[in-house]
Amino acid sequence: MSVQLVCSQRSDTVKGMAAASEVRVAPTYRQEQALATRARIQAASRRLFARHGYRMTTMAAIAQAAGVAPRTVYTSFGAKREILSAICERWLEEAHAREIVAAAIAEPSPAATVAHAAHFLRSLFETGYDVAVLFDAAQAEDPETRAMLRAKLDGRNHVQNLIVASLGDNLTTSLGTAQAVYRALAATGIYQELVVESGWSIDQYEQWVADQLSLQLLGKKPRQN
Repeated sequence: MSVQLVCSQRSDTVKGMAAASEVRVAPTYRQEQALATRARIQAASRRLFARHGYRMTTMAAIAQAAGVAPRTVYTSFGAKREILSAICERWLEEAHAREIVAAAIAEPSPAATVAHAAHFLRSLFETGYDVAVLFDAAQAEDPETRAMLRAKLDGRNHVQNLIVASLGDNLTTSLGTAQAVYRALAATGIYQELVVESGWSIDQYEQWVADQLSLQLLGKKPRQN
């Protein structure tokens, strides 16, 4: 079963290929330079988006912050929304999101699956709360950007639904309701209220999410300390 994550719109085209027959070709110097330039543009964009907002950040400002010509930014990405998409892909890598989701779906223990589900949200917010806020704010942009963000949100919902569906007969409520509960707990506003505004530790947040999922999905009350 393939897993499509929130920022991923690419399909797995290498499934079934024998690992022994794979030939890795080292990138050329020019390719390495191009990748380094893209990474520098992404990093500069992420800082500017967090500081000034998506709408107020211009391609010219990104170029200046990255130390490249404006033409280089357009050549590397084409449009600002493509930089946002690349930032999101990098976010998933930093959060090890794909690995966490795969582990959650493969886990035979319902309690362990719920723990993975909570850790998935923790890892996303811990490594990219600024990106999550940015995505929420960018929803008000042009139709093309909104469509891209909608596709990415659909991807996140898809993998969250897969995690919940993997609980199967262990669910104490309907599948649709259970999936809706998990999607609701993934809201940026909940993390912001508990961790950013109220001062909860990231460990407290993760445990609270796990407790809520155990109660709402498995009918298990959290243990009192």
